[in-house]
Amino acid sequence: MNILLCPLSDGGYLYPALAAGRELRRRGHRVSVLGRATAAPHAAEAGLPFAAAEEFGGERAFSAARWGVTGLGQYRATVRAARQAGADLLVTSVLCNGALLAAEVLDVPVVVLGLSIHLWTYRCGGADEPQYGRTRENRTRETLALYAATREEAGLAGRPSRWPAAGGRGTAPDDTPLLGDALLLRGLPELEYPGAELPPGARHVGPLAWEPAADPAELAAVDAALARTGKPVVYVHLGRFFGGGTPWPRLNATFTGGRYQAVVEQGRTGDPRPGPDADILLVRKPWLGPLVERAGLVLTAGTSAPVLGALLRGRPLGVTPNGSEQPVLGAALLRAGAAVRLPRTPRPDPAGLLDAAWRDERLRARARGLGHRLAEAEAGSARRAADLVERTAQQPATSRENHGYPTSRPGPRGRHEPLGGSAAVDRPALRLS
Repeated sequence: MNILLCPLSDGGYLYPALAAGRELRRRGHRVSVLGRATAAPHAAEAGLPFAAAEEFGGERAFSAARWGVTGLGQYRATVRAARQAGADLLVTSVLCNGALLAAEVLDVPVVVLGLSIHLWTYRCGGADEPQYGRTRENRTRETLALYAATREEAGLAGRPSRWPAAGGRGTAPDDTPLLGDALLLRGLPELEYPGAELPPGARHVGPLAWEPAADPAELAAVDAALARTGKPVVYVHLGRFFGGGTPWPRLNATFTGGRYQAVVEQGRTGDPRPGPDADILLVRKPWLGPLVERAGLVLTAGTSAPVLGALLRGRPLGVTPNGSEQPVLGAALLRAGAAVRLPRTPRPDPAGLLDAAWRDERLRARARGLGHRLAEAEAGSARRAADLVERTAQQPATSRENHGYPTSRPGPRGRHEPLGGSAAVDRPALRLS
């Protein structure tokens, strides 16, 4: 089978796809990767052929920070690259609207790699789930509306879809395009809200933990910097703020003149503002495992990558949820007793709150227990993911005759250009080595 991985190119989305791709390639499938040019070194380290989306008309596509506005470029790049590679199946990330549309046009199955917890409407149950900023129904409806807008921008509006809910108005979990033909979640079932049932096709497979190897020289520099104070280390992983304000006043207040020092990974954030006297080491690394191992506590907004990285190493968490999956995943960690909630803004004695979390043995024990179960799931997660990809490929394909799938893509000023024929001659070939 010929498989094209087309996930978002940020590490938290790219690395799980590479983990699954490595196992699929081990099984004899032909696997290649499409993404932003910045992802090329990581695909190479994973041993998978890579093609840059920029060479297929996907400039600025496959960015987690711009997922809602780059769907058209993602769609075009995925269709072109998949046709060049002769892909039989796509593996993409949650929120990749363009790749989902490409699967429809190509009439191939698409497997979606999700987050560590289900983000949208449950099939049933969960009616008493507390609302964290917005309801699941609202989140589902808004995401479907963005999908429908991308569909219209791509010139596919008005044509029958593989999924009945593609119009963006409904929130029924059984027929939504957001899940693709299969949705693979990377956490544990116990993190979902008690009594809730996942939609059909959604399965927990485990963390799919893979990341680039840490550079020894860079790691030695980190160790030297931490040794200067000798204070216990807290790992802080920043994500997007979603308009929630900068966390730097809180971080500076917590790590200035206190008992702890912080290694702060900027993640996808910009404008770092560490105080001149704060015990903060600012980094931007493509790996987090070795940094978490040097820490006794992890502070995060509640995105999947640092949460899974912390739990797999038995580290408790302090969470300050903001947007996206952060409130839902943060609430799950609080229910499991593996995290404490910390304020997003400075409060009296912020270091005291941190110290209380650090010394909470019950918190540590629950984090270790959850982490142990997650590590057990990780041991077979690539195998389970590959099994589900193969199973999805064996399901009967939706007949093209039943849908008005177009054979053209939007061109300048609304014109359409053929995807085959003469348009193919100036399209770059997909690198397979």
